[in-house]
Amino acid sequence: MKRPTVAVVGYPNVGKSTLVNRLSGTREAVVHEQAGVTRDRKEIDADWNGVGFTLIDTGGVDFAGEHELAEEIRSQALTALEGADLALLVVDARAGLRPGDAELARELRGGGVPVLVAANKVDDARQAALATEFYPLGLGDPLPVSATQGLGTGDLLDLIVERLPRVSEVREEATRLAVIGRPNVGKSSLVNRLLGEERVIVNDVAGTTRDSIDTRIDFEGREVVLVDTAGLRRRTKVAGTVDYYAQLRSEQAAERADVAIVVCDASESVTTEDLRVAELAMKQKCATVIALNKWDITATDLEHAKARVARKLRQRPRVMAVSAATGRGLKRLVAEALWLADRSAQWVPTPELNRFVSDLQAIREPPAVGGKRLRMYYMSQFETKPPRFAIQVNNRGRVTRDYAYFLENRLRERYGLEGVPLVIDFKTSRGRSSQ
Repeated sequence: MKRPTVAVVGYPNVGKSTLVNRLSGTREAVVHEQAGVTRDRKEIDADWNGVGFTLIDTGGVDFAGEHELAEEIRSQALTALEGADLALLVVDARAGLRPGDAELARELRGGGVPVLVAANKVDDARQAALATEFYPLGLGDPLPVSATQGLGTGDLLDLIVERLPRVSEVREEATRLAVIGRPNVGKSSLVNRLLGEERVIVNDVAGTTRDSIDTRIDFEGREVVLVDTAGLRRRTKVAGTVDYYAQLRSEQAAERADVAIVVCDASESVTTEDLRVAELAMKQKCATVIALNKWDITATDLEHAKARVARKLRQRPRVMAVSAATGRGLKRLVAEALWLADRSAQWVPTPELNRFVSDLQAIREPPAVGGKRLRMYYMSQFETKPPRFAIQVNNRGRVTRDYAYFLENRLRERYGLEGVPLVIDFKTSRGRSSQ
């Protein structure tokens, strides 16, 4: 069954994300001194005294806000409340009761979700009385807490667990697909189209997404976690800004994913920066597929893009034309990503690999170095995710870079491993190193 959920809401800059990180014991939510950092709904699992639940971090709700994303952020927060089992209203004890707190409290009193009030930024027990100012909200006893110091957070977790419905949690292992790419190539639009709802905020302003947003979906009977991420830039361009931390989480999302869907803007084909993003995924041992988005409004040469990717990327991922606006190609894209995840987890039997080695040497004789030829005797696989192989040779010093790449490419072709990272270890057999 689904874990019970706690929607964490409040006025901008009251410390919601910091509190979420404290309660979950993670650093999943982006935290920065700049107000308005959180924009989408981010789900983070937490456990307390054997009870598991999911915290939903939301953007700051300001009913009087007039900046360009204010309405979208309010909508995301209110949507989180609709499906939650419990609401946690976070207020700033140092700032005192503000009109924004009262407006949000009215919204919560009119809903059917039970509410707890956390008066945050009480960093000293002697300041606990500051929480009493929030009794007029009409939502019960405000609990003084400090997200930064941890004061009162254990009591708050006790209350959360007490108010949540009891469910038996059975979760199957889901396949994680990270949607990554440069800023403003349509990653969030693609995720929303797959989900069939406005799960993440979409805006023409580059860099709208600042967190890695996990959402579980069912794809033809298989559980999948889609991870929308912030646009990837060179680290030197975002150093010292809030986007730097979003960048780190995007890189971590690729590291934790089974497959990275690298989204590119079809009007620009596959750029050097797109190739850099795909290389990042490969370095994180993540399988990759490239999605040329906005295909419906461009005339990009698909064959040219495929040839460029095959020439530039060692992993040789497949290039697919899609449209987040119309939904064209998205079902095939997810099917390809899941197929890649399965291929990355496959085992190739040792007899089959030894036949492959024999066939390979018949097609192209191994190189000779210093007048002595490389001989390959035996091949086996000993890891998955990504697949890792060992080849026994007479002298690994005779393995040339060119022949190693040739072997790797033929291995991909034979076993459908295009887009899957491979590790091949050449090992010198004892007693044969002098041959």
